[in-house]
Amino acid sequence: MDTSRQHLNRQLARLFTSVPLVGRIWAKFAPIAVSADVPWTLYDKPLAATRVCLLTTGGLHLRHDQPFNMDDSDGDPSYRTIPADARSEDLCITHNYYNHQDADQDFNLILPLERLRALVAAGYVGGLTASHYSFMGHIDGPHVATLQQKVLPTLLARLHQEKPDLAFLTPS
Repeated sequence: MDTSRQHLNRQLARLFTSVPLVGRIWAKFAPIAVSADVPWTLYDKPLAATRVCLLTTGGLHLRHDQPFNMDDSDGDPSYRTIPADARSEDLCITHNYYNHQDADQDFNLILPLERLRALVAAGYVGGLTASHYSFMGHIDGPHVATLQQKVLPTLLARLHQEKPDLAFLTPS
């Protein structure tokens, strides 16, 4: 059942997509988490020697995985793992707060895995991590703390094991 808050979220997403100026104005005043303790690090490793991990907020997941929870108007702070060898036919999107009609036709728009595999094959990029990660990009209310305090530390531990040189985030 669609709650009034979920309906509002969907309508706002449609408005921000159809009238980008409204979305930019909203973003100027939206409560955004800011952290002053994230250091800037200059990256000087050649791309041909770089291992890349992809992350997306597009709600992409393997068809057999549990879909993101669209019943909670605050979103779903969990993530899904996408193997590096995943094929387009293995994937689907569960996300009601953006128009993913084009991404449904080409998942590379939100997770350019096939494009990066081609760059690795051509020698332009050193390699890919075994796993890539997808979030639902609509997280609000109490789920923000869950994301920051529980989910992201778990993901960071996994990334530490896979040792990417570069994490490439594609927002949706």
